[in-house]
Amino acid sequence: MSATGEASGTRPDSSAVAEVVDLVSALIRFDTSNTGELATTKGEAECARWVIEQLEEVGYTTEYVESGAPGRGNVFARLPGADPSRGALLIHGHLDVVPAEAADWSVHPFSGAVQDGYVWGRGAIDMKDMVGMSLALARQFRREGTVPPRDIVFAFLADEENGGKWGSQWLVEHRPDLFEGITEAVGEVGGFSLTVPRQDGTERRLYLVETAEKGLGWMRLRAKARAGHGSFLHEDNAVTILARAVARLGTHTFPLVVSDSVAEFLAAVSEESGLEFDPAGPDIEGRLAKLGTISRIIGATLRDTANPTMLSAGYKANVIPQTAEAVVDCRVVPGRQAEFEREVDELIGPDVEREWITKLDSYETTFDGHLVDAMNAAVLAHDPNGRTVPYMLSGGTDAKAFAKLGIRCFGFAPLRLPPELDFTALFHGVDERVPVESLEFGTRVLEHFLLHS
Repeated sequence: MSATGEASGTRPDSSAVAEVVDLVSALIRFDTSNTGELATTKGEAECARWVIEQLEEVGYTTEYVESGAPGRGNVFARLPGADPSRGALLIHGHLDVVPAEAADWSVHPFSGAVQDGYVWGRGAIDMKDMVGMSLALARQFRREGTVPPRDIVFAFLADEENGGKWGSQWLVEHRPDLFEGITEAVGEVGGFSLTVPRQDGTERRLYLVETAEKGLGWMRLRAKARAGHGSFLHEDNAVTILARAVARLGTHTFPLVVSDSVAEFLAAVSEESGLEFDPAGPDIEGRLAKLGTISRIIGATLRDTANPTMLSAGYKANVIPQTAEAVVDCRVVPGRQAEFEREVDELIGPDVEREWITKLDSYETTFDGHLVDAMNAAVLAHDPNGRTVPYMLSGGTDAKAFAKLGIRCFGFAPLRLPPELDFTALFHGVDERVPVESLEFGTRVLEHFLLHS
């Protein structure tokens, strides 16, 4: 597959481009903060019903589904294609966002403010930008009577920020009929640009298509010992036992493993920049740092990680508790799950129990086929200096659920980004925002892609 090429003719800006900024801003104004707890998560149903209004206004028949709990709203709409014998394409986005503390922000995180060339607010890039682009194009296609090459199913989902337990995972288990006939899916955290310097002094924009995700697991560790008075001598102390285990695990460096997706990404960057990225070299992390902020994601895909995130023990200063617990965020390279768990058990030792709170498998597909060709053509039609390359996401998306149904999944939410923007820091970060020009560019690219997929 050719990864670079010449621009093709482009049509004047469409109604989708004209309204995408307003749609993204409106979506952000719905506070859909997902706390991970059913009782305190809010806003998804209200936002979902607003999405239904936007779709039904232009003639869609929609289906609203609450995924296992009140208020966990999901919306589905299908646009018939020219060839119903082909597998349908799923375009999915989640409506929930992580919480935000307004006092920390330059603008209110749920204002959807449009200023200084950006749309500001929680969810601007994770992922109400893609939701807005998809919604704008769904509305345009229906309004104009567009018939895409194949059926397109638009899905707007709940609970992705909690692993999809009350969203995609529940839907796949309890409502697989909603995904009948779907063979491929496109979602978030892919298609954004990374500008790299070339050997001839020019620059190349690489558009990173997500073809792989690490496994996601939230693990609870528990140590138990005899409770007692804080003034006595204690050989066994649950807090001490747990603290040692957590320290060993949290400071451990897992072995370097280079998957096919990561190897292809490193090869492409090396080809463009002239930098050598030898995974077996002594300073691969240092070399990756030359790529800038994207090195946070790429470096994390070279090995498993186990980061302690929560500790809980005790109820009074002079009482040694019987139990101490910790939670560890684990991300596992494809093919490494069994070996990862073996290493964890060695590190924490026999006196610490572990259990999975959430355990979602890794995923990897190949960077080839008609859909990848369509992504590449869409990028090049609007950025002749672009090049699509595969990469692995260190986090996770709803693709983990859809892969269980045999659906081939990619991340492709196209954004042409300013080289100086620290894009990765905006995910779950303060002052999350997306450039207006990037939204308009992404809508054009996504339109081309959907019309040729």
